[in-house]
Amino acid sequence: MQLGDILESVSLDVATSSIEITNVEIDSRLCVPGSLFFALAGGHTSGNRFVDDAADHGALAAVSSERVVASIPVVIVPESQLRAMLAHASSAIVGHPEFQASLVGVTGTNGKTSVTTLVSALARALGWNGASIGTLTNERTTPASPELFRTLSALVTGFEPERVSSVVALEVSSHALDQRRVEGLRFTVAVFTNLSHDHLDYHRTMDEYFEAKARLFNPEHAKRAVIWCDDSYGARLADMATLPVTRVHRSDASDVTESLQGTIFFWRGHLVNTPLVGDYNVDNALMAMEILLSLGAGEAEIATAMADVASVPGRFEVVNTDGIIVIVDYAHTPEGLRRLLEDVRRLVGTGRIITVFGCGGDRDRAKRPEMGEVASRNSQITIVTSDNPRSESPDAIIDSIIEGTVAGATVLRSRDRRSAIQEALRLAEPGDVVVLAGKGHETTQVVGDQVLEFDDRIIARELLK
Repeated sequence: MQLGDILESVSLDVATSSIEITNVEIDSRLCVPGSLFFALAGGHTSGNRFVDDAADHGALAAVSSERVVASIPVVIVPESQLRAMLAHASSAIVGHPEFQASLVGVTGTNGKTSVTTLVSALARALGWNGASIGTLTNERTTPASPELFRTLSALVTGFEPERVSSVVALEVSSHALDQRRVEGLRFTVAVFTNLSHDHLDYHRTMDEYFEAKARLFNPEHAKRAVIWCDDSYGARLADMATLPVTRVHRSDASDVTESLQGTIFFWRGHLVNTPLVGDYNVDNALMAMEILLSLGAGEAEIATAMADVASVPGRFEVVNTDGIIVIVDYAHTPEGLRRLLEDVRRLVGTGRIITVFGCGGDRDRAKRPEMGEVASRNSQITIVTSDNPRSESPDAIIDSIIEGTVAGATVLRSRDRRSAIQEALRLAEPGDVVVLAGKGHETTQVVGDQVLEFDDRIIARELLK
């Protein structure tokens, strides 16, 4: 595709306009012959420093908001237009896949992965094309524009054309909204799950965090909204949104019966029998069902199809029920961990809860003592260990968590996560529940500059043998 067709709003000379572009990149190391490199400003450095490196990797042209002396043509555009142009270019080079499916954008602190996964699975259970983009499919919750549009293109290309509808559900993080990674997308439905303490190392205050999320809920980004209104921030958002809003409440589910095998409840007068486990998964199911309803599916068929929707990997995943119950969950915020442990207590009765968890390094440090307080208050034994310590000292992270634990609670520490899981299983007796929180579906652990194979579910099964 010629550069002039990609950057159609920019006036280019004939030679530059006729350059044949094959892909778009923002990382100079990923450039190949035929690439168009966008030199974005980063948190610590400017992309302008890497224009020559992009050229060395094969880039034929670059786009920047500043003049750069380079061996390839550099198109200068205003900084305010740079990310919108990146999105347009990323979309154009792969054939504008955003127009080939209904897009659902899901934002919130907890539940994004569950809701997006449930939406895509429920769509497939209804006989539609369905897919999701987010934590389970990409390295970033919301990929940068080049990766996002490539992923979207690959998904819609794989859809079966004879299906009546096509849906792609996308996790939209607050970072992505602040950094305008979803520029160029218009969602059929924008979705809000909840808001609680997380990412305050980036947003600084809860109000700033909320304002970042709220950007999704305007006509520029979406046609309508589905909002969880039992959350105070959700209720606030529903009141201020300029879109048509469907308000969702827990009271929308009645006669709820829960077990470790699944959940039964009534929704809009229809029986829903789902393998999803946990109180918060009832919330997620309600959101997913309302989203499909807003996309045109019928109430009765949605309720019936929920029986065919499997549990989300690493979300209240029951690994073992023989004597000692083992549950793996991604809960990595104070509110997420609280709801998880309250669900566990209600579902398993009188057995002891032994919780193993840690906090990620190079991330929001303020939540660490809060996590310690929640875990120790809701568990009979808490073992604080490593999550993904990254560049931080594992012991320093553990110290910060333990500072918040409840006085008199039984709290142990083990910087090695495998050893911590082994100790939890050793201490557990029949009827007890071991909760492995924080990593969920993840299959690696980041320690320093090493990425190690590590899956809580596999480790637990190995040790149980």
